[in-house]
Amino acid sequence: MKKNLLLLFIGCCLPQFVWAHDLNAGGGFMSGFSHPVLGLDHLLAMISVGILSAQMGGRAIWSVPSVFVGVMLIGGVLGMQGFPLISVELGIAFSVFALGLALVAEKKAPPMLAMLFVGIFAIFHGHAHGTEMPYLAEPILYALGFFVGTASLHIAGVLIGVFANKTSFGEQLLRYIGAGIAGIGLYLLIL
Repeated sequence: MKKNLLLLFIGCCLPQFVWAHDLNAGGGFMSGFSHPVLGLDHLLAMISVGILSAQMGGRAIWSVPSVFVGVMLIGGVLGMQGFPLISVELGIAFSVFALGLALVAEKKAPPMLAMLFVGIFAIFHGHAHGTEMPYLAEPILYALGFFVGTASLHIAGVLIGVFANKTSFGEQLLRYIGAGIAGIGLYLLIL
């Protein structure tokens, strides 16, 4: 617990470490993989998508994260092509906030609405990475790493949600997790 609080404190005091976007980063598979895993904004959004889909249950467990990954790839192509998108970082920060609130609300949204919801956010996440890829030495390996990293975080979120749904305190735990994520998202928005 103390370790988590320390990491949160460091993230709040040194905000440059919570943003994953660094054009000077390397360009291989591990660079792409580590981008969503080590960037707090991406990490929280990806895990939230997985948890949200587990809260919904049924086919949404895989369809919602799949839509995110697919639309993220479209956003990446748009970014690589130089298509302008307004306020990418703000869109990413808002995705963390909104996905956290969705976990707190714990409402089972219709799957199509949830897919639309995460798809909009996926455009911003993908665009951020697409604009970086042309500057990297190995863009194909970077994209593959980013894809695997994102999917892995979605799976981690699904596992968290499924485990929580099997415990007596799971709903409350997921609400607390959602509140924490929303709080960090709000901080990123006002940063």
